Amino acid sequence: MAKTVRRRQTPAIKLARWKWIGKGPQDRPLSGEMIGRSKAEVAAELTKQNIVIRRISKKGNLGGSGRINANDVMVFARQMATMIRAGIPLLQGLQVVAESLKKPAMVALVQQMMSDISSGSSFSDALHRHPKHFDRLFVNLVSAGEQSGTLDQMLDRIATYKEKVESLKARVKKALWYPTAVMTIGISVTMLLLIKVVPEFESMFDSFGAELPALTQMTVNVSELAQRYWLAAVGALVATVLLLKISIQHSPNVAYRMHALLLRLPFIGDVMHKSAIARFSRTLATTFASGVPLVEGLDTAAGATANKVYERAVVQTRRDVATGQQLHFAMRMTNRFPPLAIQMVSIGEEAGALDDMLNRVADYYEEEVDNKVDALTSLMEPIIIVVLGVLVGGVVVSMYLPIFDLGSAL
Repeated sequence: MAKTVRRRQTPAIKLARWKWIGKGPQDRPLSGEMIGRSKAEVAAELTKQNIVIRRISKKGNLGGSGRINANDVMVFARQMATMIRAGIPLLQGLQVVAESLKKPAMVALVQQMMSDISSGSSFSDALHRHPKHFDRLFVNLVSAGEQSGTLDQMLDRIATYKEKVESLKARVKKALWYPTAVMTIGISVTMLLLIKVVPEFESMFDSFGAELPALTQMTVNVSELAQRYWLAAVGALVATVLLLKISIQHSPNVAYRMHALLLRLPFIGDVMHKSAIARFSRTLATTFASGVPLVEGLDTAAGATANKVYERAVVQTRRDVATGQQLHFAMRMTNRFPPLAIQMVSIGEEAGALDDMLNRVADYYEEEVDNKVDALTSLMEPIIIVVLGVLVGGVVVSMYLPIFDLGSAL
C-alpha cells in the first residue's frame, strides 16, 4: 500500500535579540548580545559556554522584515567559508554568523537553516529549501563541497563568483539607468514649464494683441495639448509599462522578443551581448572547476545569462554537448557566441584547461563591458546636454521672443 509522504513545513521562527551580562572563568565580567527564540534558550547556550548569567534582557523582536539581496548571500557565503576553514562546526558557525548579521530577514533565514540541520538535514538540503535566495549553482557547489570535504573552498568560490556577477550587473545597470534618469528629469522639467509657466506668458501675450512668432505659437499650442492631456498621457505610459512587465513575466515569447530588441539597440545592445557572454563563461567556469558535469553546468549557465536569447542558445548548446559534440563546436552552431570566445574554449578543451580558459573569457568580456559603459557614459553626456538644451532652452527662448520683438519695436 502506497504511503503519501508530506514534506515537512518548518514553522516560522520568532526570534529576538537578547542582551546578557554575566561572569566567565576566573569571575571575569562578560557581556554581549545573542539571538534566540526565548530567554531560556539563550541561558542554555551561555551555560554551555561556562558563563554564569547575572541578567538577560530582551532588546527587541526580529521578524522577517528586510529584503534579502545577492550581496547578503555573498557575505553569508564568505563568512561561512571563514568559519569552516577555522575548524568551527557547521551549526556553531551558523550561530556565530547569525549573531553578526544585522538584517532581520537574513537572521531568520539562517536560524531556519540551523533548525533544519539540527533535524538531520545536510547543509545543501537546508539551502535547497530556500530557492528564492540560494540558486541551483549555490546548492550544487555546496553539495559537491560536502561530498569532497572542500566545503570552505566551495563557499569561497561561490562568494567570489557572486562578487564578480554583482559587479557586472552594476555596470550594466549604470549603462541603462544613467541616460534614462537624466532624460526623465529633462522631460519632466519641460512638461512643468509647458503646464505651469507657459500659460502665464500666454495671458501676457494676449494683452499685446500682436501676432506671435512661429516658434512661440508652436510652444503655446503644445502647452495647450499638455495641459489638456498630460494626465491621460502619464496614465497611458504607466499602463503600458505595467502591461509590458506583466507580459514579459508570463509570456516567454514576449520576453524573448524584448531581450532580442535590447540586443539590437545601438551601444546598449553591445553591452548586453558582452554581459551575457561574461556571465555564461563565469558560471560555467565555476561549475566545471567544482567538479559539476559539463551538461549540468550548462543547465545552470543558461539561467545565469540574464538574457532569453542567450539562454535559448545555451540550452541548444547543452543539447548538442549531450549528444557528444565538443563544447566549442556546439557554441559555434548557435551563431550567438563571438569567434574569440569559441576559439578560447576550443584551446581550453584541447589543453585540458577549460575552466581556466572560460575564466579568461569572462575576465576579457567583463573588462569590455566596463570599457563600453565608460565610453557610453562619456558619449551620452554631450548628447544629453544638447537634448536638454533643446527641450528646456527651446521653451524658454520661445517665450521671450515676443518680448524681444516688442522691445525692438519700441
